[in-house]
Amino acid sequence: MSFYRLGLISVPVHPAIEPFASGLLAVGGDVEIYWETSGNPHGRPALYLHGGPGSGLGPGGYRRRYDPERYLIVGIDQRGCGRSRPLVTEALDALKLNTTKALIDDIEAVREHLGIDRWLVSGVSWGTTLALAYALTHPQRVTELVLVAVAATSRREIDWLTEDMQRVFPEAWERFAADSGRVAGERIVSAYARRLTQGDQVDRARAADAWDAWEAAHMRRPAPLFEDPIMRAVYATLVTHYWSHDGFLAGDAAILNRTAELKDIPTVLIHGRIDVSGPAITAWQLHEAIPGSRLVIVEEEGHGGPTMMEHMSAEIDAFGS
Repeated sequence: MSFYRLGLISVPVHPAIEPFASGLLAVGGDVEIYWETSGNPHGRPALYLHGGPGSGLGPGGYRRRYDPERYLIVGIDQRGCGRSRPLVTEALDALKLNTTKALIDDIEAVREHLGIDRWLVSGVSWGTTLALAYALTHPQRVTELVLVAVAATSRREIDWLTEDMQRVFPEAWERFAADSGRVAGERIVSAYARRLTQGDQVDRARAADAWDAWEAAHMRRPAPLFEDPIMRAVYATLVTHYWSHDGFLAGDAAILNRTAELKDIPTVLIHGRIDVSGPAITAWQLHEAIPGSRLVIVEEEGHGGPTMMEHMSAEIDAFGS
């Protein structure tokens, strides 16, 4: 194992590029997964997994983290969000089918559709949880893991994000708790999940706004975090669905209980020292448990940031050389 504490580096990210191909892949149950490929069609395959759950690929800035001459870059909008169809808010009755296992099956369907045998798997935030879960399920398909703003989506992490962080942001948390509408004995995240799926349209919008305000507060971003009310509702619905079920990774499926299974996959973990939303302990525990892993701590950044993205690009480039 190796561990680095790093400050600013000067590693340029790669030029902005556009996809050379994209499409919607039917995976059953009226679900279509959006995929796009960019870079070198004959290059080394690399998959990017976005955060959330539910934030989507966005405008495509992720592509700049890969050398377009070396890599065939694959991006996927996860089930229920982005350009995948239907959006979770349009098919609430099918939400029970949106699980981590389903997302892993979707990834495999895209891999097979594109004719890829193995690929480097990378992700940010929730994307790191999904990358780890995918690697544990299909280790033979993963050449390397490059993970930024590392999360295992354990009950401890979710309780920190929704309950215990009141110690850091008490005024924002008081509003967040009051707006949850929770009943006695109900977890805050479960209350939001209930309202976002069972309330009327007005109440669902209010719950999504309240959830967005809390996320913006603890991530120290301008509120609202998502300007588009549709995306705000999609994100809040999927996050609370997954978090209220402990990422569908509880018990024997918990990532931190299975890290020894990743011993043959070269793994890099990049995390911000001042990440209040996801303290560095999870990245450290994974690093300690995965033989040969490398942990990069960026001292001056939190839950993502330009220096962390530069490190991500440098590590991916190193694997592609």
